[in-house]
Amino acid sequence: MRLKSLFIAMLTTILVAVPSMAQTKKGKAKTLEVSFNYQKQAGPGSNQYAIWIENDKGEFIKTLFVTAYTTKGRTRPGQEPKRGYVVRPTCVPAWVKASKASEQTDQQLDAVTGATPQSGGIQTFTWDFTDQQGKAVPQGTYKVFVEATLFFDSIITYSGTFSTKDKKGDITLTSSLTKEDEAHKGMVTDVKAALK
Repeated sequence: MRLKSLFIAMLTTILVAVPSMAQTKKGKAKTLEVSFNYQKQAGPGSNQYAIWIENDKGEFIKTLFVTAYTTKGRTRPGQEPKRGYVVRPTCVPAWVKASKASEQTDQQLDAVTGATPQSGGIQTFTWDFTDQQGKAVPQGTYKVFVEATLFFDSIITYSGTFSTKDKKGDITLTSSLTKEDEAHKGMVTDVKAALK
């Protein structure tokens, strides 16, 4: 009888501990992770994307990544260098407007710019809840954006709202597309955002 009571007490302790361990795993998030499957497309007017954060007032907070052509353009012999979004206004226009790219220096843009991947695969970006200056943002509600220029004026944008107080888990994303383009729709797929 005593052994049975001891067994029941141990079992109860384990059953109580398991949910609390699960809650610890799903505790408050420390970062936001954004990922998607990227497949390079043929031809000009494609393969540009940007990922950024805004606050609940729609104010720009930070660029996580933007492709190099968007910010640096392509310099041709005998021509003055121009940023890609100037040459091609359909190059991630929502990011250009939100980030006020025209007011940023080349050095500021260089800090968040990366080469467009030459081969396909999963691209992952992390936000550590800091602003452009590296300072921690206030607790609150934020919105993540992924914008991709599929082909000239065919642009898809994914967005999702979350709070820095939320527990770890997936963020629901919605998408909007300016214009269908069957040939290039596979450029950015399986877009996900999760608090980690």
